[in-house]
Amino acid sequence: MFHDEVTIYVKAGNGGNGCVSFRREKFIPKGGPDGGDGGNGGAIIFETNPQASTLINFRHQKHFRAENGDPGKGKNMHGKSGADLIITVPRGTIIRDIETGEIIADIVEPDTKIRLLEGGNGGFGNTRFKSSINQAPRKANPGKKTEEKKLRLELKLLADVGIIGCPNAGKSTLLSHISQARPKIADYPFTTKEPMLGVVQVGDYASFVAADIPGLLEGAHQGTGLGDRFLRHIERTKVLLHVIDAASIDCRDPMADFKTINKELGEYSPELLKKPQIVALNKIDAVSDKKALEKVKKQIEKEYPVYLISAVSGKGLKELLAAAAEKLI
Repeated sequence: MFHDEVTIYVKAGNGGNGCVSFRREKFIPKGGPDGGDGGNGGAIIFETNPQASTLINFRHQKHFRAENGDPGKGKNMHGKSGADLIITVPRGTIIRDIETGEIIADIVEPDTKIRLLEGGNGGFGNTRFKSSINQAPRKANPGKKTEEKKLRLELKLLADVGIIGCPNAGKSTLLSHISQARPKIADYPFTTKEPMLGVVQVGDYASFVAADIPGLLEGAHQGTGLGDRFLRHIERTKVLLHVIDAASIDCRDPMADFKTINKELGEYSPELLKKPQIVALNKIDAVSDKKALEKVKKQIEKEYPVYLISAVSGKGLKELLAAAAEKLI
């Protein structure tokens, strides 16, 4: 199951309290203060997990607490500092403060390590308060307390090519034929309910990562069919591969599907329309009206390069993949 949003609660460790203590030894009646400082609380650290591709590990665990610092002790013994808590997330994770909506961190690069919350400082023991006018202070500081923070983790897939299109356009079939990915495929809308990644090999050396973005439809940018969640994953892609069901040309207008998807991209973020886009007219082996197909192809070619393909038979895929790889250079 793919998880791309989760709410968690994190709390750095409290600082340990300072100690009030006096040296008590035989023949030393006025040994003076010897209370140690409290230990610092542990920090909350977020780190990239290269093996993770979803946020599913947070499905059952929502609360994360770093260790508190230990209190100080007599004989000027300082308390032990609490251990830091490391939380691992996949690349592409955005960490957002729910209360303010502010993006605290955007974890894109591998080997990223971010100290998100620092632990509380330990309190001073009474040794710290000794002075010429106060030789026996009975004062110590409490450790600093930390507050629990509510965070929203949002995952945006990191892919070179985003495969987009209306439901049942053949995106999953295409991904399964050009990579080792095995998405669920069936002849009904919304077969794919979660994004799927696949590594595509082009020639002997070139390769790229493609993401099958679940079927978009009118109103997606407003959340229809969870479209706003799917659109989020397109933001990080470098090239858009727009798949259109050409076999539907006898009963519906493929141009309408093409315009609908691009309209939703622009409504969600105008920046998405600035990305390089390649159009694949799919299922051409099932098209009876070749003249109508050519007409659609010429219309789209005014804006984007168009390739006639059959994801099932493999026709035209070599040229399509070469064009996508070239756009990534």
